[in-house]
Amino acid sequence: MNTQKWIGSKWRPRLATIVVAILIMVMALPLVGLFFFRLYENQLIRQTEAELIAQGAALAAIYAQEIRDAGIPAEKLGAAVPAASASDSNSPYRPIEPHLDLASDTVLPTRPAATAAAIDPAFAAVGARLSGILAETQKTTLAGFRLLEAKGVVIAGREEVGLSLGAVAEVREALAGRYASVLRLRISDEPPPSLYSVSRGTRVRVFVALPVAVDGKVAGVVYLSRTPNNIVKHLYGERGKVVLATIAILGGTLLIALVFLRTVSRPIYALMERTKRIAAGDREAIRPLDHHGTREMAALSAAFLDMAEKLHERSDSIQTFATHVSHELKSPLTAIQGAAELLRDSGSTMDEAERRRFSNNIVTDAGRLNLLVRRLLDLARAENLAPSSESTSIDAALALLPAKDRLAVRVAAGGDIGLRISAENAAIVLANLTDNSARHGATLVSITAASAHGKATILVSDDGAGISPSNRARIFEPFFTTRRDSGGTGMGLGIVLALLKAHDGTIRLVDSERGTRFEIILPIV
Repeated sequence: MNTQKWIGSKWRPRLATIVVAILIMVMALPLVGLFFFRLYENQLIRQTEAELIAQGAALAAIYAQEIRDAGIPAEKLGAAVPAASASDSNSPYRPIEPHLDLASDTVLPTRPAATAAAIDPAFAAVGARLSGILAETQKTTLAGFRLLEAKGVVIAGREEVGLSLGAVAEVREALAGRYASVLRLRISDEPPPSLYSVSRGTRVRVFVALPVAVDGKVAGVVYLSRTPNNIVKHLYGERGKVVLATIAILGGTLLIALVFLRTVSRPIYALMERTKRIAAGDREAIRPLDHHGTREMAALSAAFLDMAEKLHERSDSIQTFATHVSHELKSPLTAIQGAAELLRDSGSTMDEAERRRFSNNIVTDAGRLNLLVRRLLDLARAENLAPSSESTSIDAALALLPAKDRLAVRVAAGGDIGLRISAENAAIVLANLTDNSARHGATLVSITAASAHGKATILVSDDGAGISPSNRARIFEPFFTTRRDSGGTGMGLGIVLALLKAHDGTIRLVDSERGTRFEIILPIV
């Protein structure tokens, strides 16, 4: 199967592309935040309104006292101040909370121009006395002040004295005894810098109108206005901190990039390079990476290299196995072919004894081929066997072996220990071991088993001729046998080893004073 076709040709971004995109997003977040600072601008507007309320309340108290001191009669005052609600009637405090909202309140056009009007001399005198206070206050607060009498005529302020502002919406509300505040469009004499265009708050001005109450009537209005502070100006004022924050953001982004590169990107590319080398047959590439970065990457690398090692071992095993199989099958096939050709070409010149001898050779070699094929199937089945949940004991496995086909077997101890292997597979293991013992001249097989720490240790010993030191290292190799002439295939121990591996078990040859002794370790139930 073509791997590229199996994975699919769908476009997928490179890891480096994703990393760069994430880093750009990290760096852009603070910059994008400049375009979504409406909440902060709104706070600046509320702050400006609160400051104007505080200044207006102080001026309103002074203005009211001046009205009382001047003895202006009640008939010259305006509308009655609306009565306080029942919930507030018992409290001496009448706080005014700022409520302007840049997001929801409509920004009105610039304030309408004042109109001509007649000014009452009594109110004009009060305004003249308070003009100095307004001028000094304006130098510090930078707010615009207008004192209006009960009909909305300006009596104090830098400009518009003697003109009426009674037609202005917020002033009308204040003349009716209610606090009013609005946002109006600000027209500057000079064009603002281009950077100011990102802020809506730079184009508005806050107007506040507070009614002045004397003896329950509106004696006048304190009318204030001011342009709120804006985010651009505020950031410029904090430019040192902004520069430090920018450096911190860039430094943090670079640090994230370095960490990501070292812990994720570099190990992945190193593993990809190893994959190509291993696929090209470089066995030296099957070794741990120089740097893994993270625990997960180390686990992935270990799993991958372990798989590569097993695949190479499997490939070597298959190559060796194929060589052995071809050799083992070639000998009887060659003998059968030679005998068949002699029988074919000899015609009537071959006597009956020779003909029978060659025919017997063909039958014998064909039988050996049949035995080799069956043993190969047994080995393949054992190597591909999946672990099962079945269990058995040595006594139960021996009971499956025909007594006439096996040596005398004596279980010295542990015959009832539960082994995590099926009875059929355990019987195959014992049958191959006893068959090997019989082929080496043994008359008795002794089995001893003991369990500890979740494992069973089984010793299988015989009284045969034993295994020579020169052959001890090769007994588990496929097709290795010293009894080929008597029908040995050299695959019995290979089948035993494969079956035990499939059940998390092991087998090894151990020293014995007489005969042969194998040590088998299997999980117990």
